[in-house]
Amino acid sequence: MTISRREIIKTGLAAGAAMSIPSVLRAQTAPSVARTVRMVMGDLSVFDPVVTTATITANHGLAIYDTLFALDSKLTPQPQMIGKWGVSDDKKTYTFELRDGLGWHDGTPVTAADCVASIRRWGQVDPGGQLIMARARDISKKDDKTFTIALKEALGVLTDILAKVSAPCLYIMREKDASRPATEQVTANIGSGPFKFNEALAKPGASFTYDRNEKYVPRSEPSDGLAGGKVVNVDRVIWDNISDQQTAFAALQSGEVDFVSGPPADLYPAFKSDPNLELQVLDKSGIVFFMRMNCLQKPFDNIKARQAMLHLVDQEAVMRTSFPAEYISTVTSIFGNHTPYSNDENTGWYKKGGDPEKAKQLFSEAGYAGEKVVILQSTDWAEASNASQLLAATLRNIGINAELAPSDWGGLVARRANNGSVENGGWSIFISSESDYQRGDPVGSPTLSANGEKGWYGWPKSDEYEALRAKWADVETLEARKALARKMQQEYWNFVGTVLLGEVVSPIARRKALTGLIGMPGLIPMWNMQKA
Repeated sequence: MTISRREIIKTGLAAGAAMSIPSVLRAQTAPSVARTVRMVMGDLSVFDPVVTTATITANHGLAIYDTLFALDSKLTPQPQMIGKWGVSDDKKTYTFELRDGLGWHDGTPVTAADCVASIRRWGQVDPGGQLIMARARDISKKDDKTFTIALKEALGVLTDILAKVSAPCLYIMREKDASRPATEQVTANIGSGPFKFNEALAKPGASFTYDRNEKYVPRSEPSDGLAGGKVVNVDRVIWDNISDQQTAFAALQSGEVDFVSGPPADLYPAFKSDPNLELQVLDKSGIVFFMRMNCLQKPFDNIKARQAMLHLVDQEAVMRTSFPAEYISTVTSIFGNHTPYSNDENTGWYKKGGDPEKAKQLFSEAGYAGEKVVILQSTDWAEASNASQLLAATLRNIGINAELAPSDWGGLVARRANNGSVENGGWSIFISSESDYQRGDPVGSPTLSANGEKGWYGWPKSDEYEALRAKWADVETLEARKALARKMQQEYWNFVGTVLLGEVVSPIARRKALTGLIGMPGLIPMWNMQKA
């Protein structure tokens, strides 16, 4: 069933109708329109930020949970939940003490045991966390406010890993939630962050509501990136799920919503012509679109089939399906276009316009025998949907049995976890994106790992590449890391863990009355913003 904009707004206004308290009391306690921000962020279907790397879930986690460290606007880690910390002379033992005033939304205090359990759970799935766990001799609490990470060997980038903004981020959960396996979803949305998730007003498929956590104690430092004081200037934020982009635009124009994430490029002129609206680039590093292939199943369990996709893709054509030419660029480095480690090693496969004949040859050498190639198509993410349709057509043009599997993004996120064959509900290809910043972090970015079934969706495996990636944390100089990056890229484009589709600098759209938005790579924090 399609939910119209009018129905969504009605749903938001009527969300408390089933509550047992008198309507007069509800009217007295409901935040005013001026203190409520409505945002179109996408479809939130997975709430646990450890079991998925979906950006929408990471943004949900950013609102309700807190972090031990956070990156400032210069991408330098700063203490967040931590009050004091230190490292031993041999650089192997880190001691952390929680700052005062930290409490869970259920009224209980945050303890060191919560932090230890959260690190251990996150460390099962995050590449940076896995590195910490591999080097850890012990992670344990000393008292209710103090815990230690004792390492078998030094890890100079430890705080950088703890503070990273590439999903899955290290959000601190209650010990009883973090004690679940990383493969089992946490069902409670109780954190210690600046917003509380309003379960009573949750309307799956329509809207989710976040209320200001009146008991949250911000740091005293000024807000700076994701670091400093997380000061909430509104009483309530509502995420409206409006999948139709024209409807979302109309809602923004009329003032029924205040913010739209990822507005369609064909509407940019309309946004710019409205005196009440503004396009704003929050992530200035740009967004890299990419394609993941299921490396465990035919045909992409064969390296040559994956190499074929490198030659097949016409990046400019893919990006032009959704974005004007002035916003896009090609990208051939696994480290993105704008990180210190971007390089041109082993990029001879790139050809403007692609090379379908070479791709066809490589599929033949891979022994392709007509196997169905199922492309997961996110119908409520227009840019990815457009790219998926072009990819399917391009594959069919060279004789590949390509089939689209349309669903909303929530359905795609659920299905991509299935690593089985397409006959058993699996998949062959899906398209996603991440900030250019993330591609400069091979320790923390899941898409830059190649550890097989322990890794991110697609599950590429290369022991040679992983041996190089393991050295990253121990390389101390920028020049040495640049040299290592070239070796890593040389190996990566041999086994092809990901196919890059291009890069775009994409703005958000907001009403001019909504100000104070924080621009950082990948994530959208909701504190600091205010509504006139």
